[in-house]
Amino acid sequence: MHRVVANTTPFIALCHVNQLEILKKLYGQVIIPTAVYKEISAKSDSICKKMVDEALDWIQVETIQDQLAKAMYKTQLHDGEVEVMILSKEMGADVVIIDDANAKKYAKYLGLPVTGTLGVLIKAKQKGLIKELKPILFQLKEKGIYISQNLVELCLKQAGES
Repeated sequence: MHRVVANTTPFIALCHVNQLEILKKLYGQVIIPTAVYKEISAKSDSICKKMVDEALDWIQVETIQDQLAKAMYKTQLHDGEVEVMILSKEMGADVVIIDDANAKKYAKYLGLPVTGTLGVLIKAKQKGLIKELKPILFQLKEKGIYISQNLVELCLKQAGES
């Protein structure tokens, strides 16, 4: 089984377009650090909190072991991103799902295999888990997720929809 650690933004994005189950279908289980769960749960009435709480059979919340390491990253990254990095290193993650460009740079510097929400969706399309990527990309944009037109075109090309 893959060891997949995810950050907050991919969860929120996938929840907004009702595609959270893609993570289960692709990876079986996804691990989130405690800080990510707290960020997702910040608004008790959020749809994402409800969806995540209903999926705790395949979403595993883990506490990082090295609490001191958090101090090294705190100036550059949010709590969730910091804990994703630490937990991924502690667990030897096979995949790290994170969207923030700065956090991706840190993850790559640490030698972590990184993808983002769009990478997950492209992989889901390639594996036949979704029929079309294009409507999901437009739903994400409608929900306020910024995706440049160039990136939309690149994703559609990679998904065989150009």
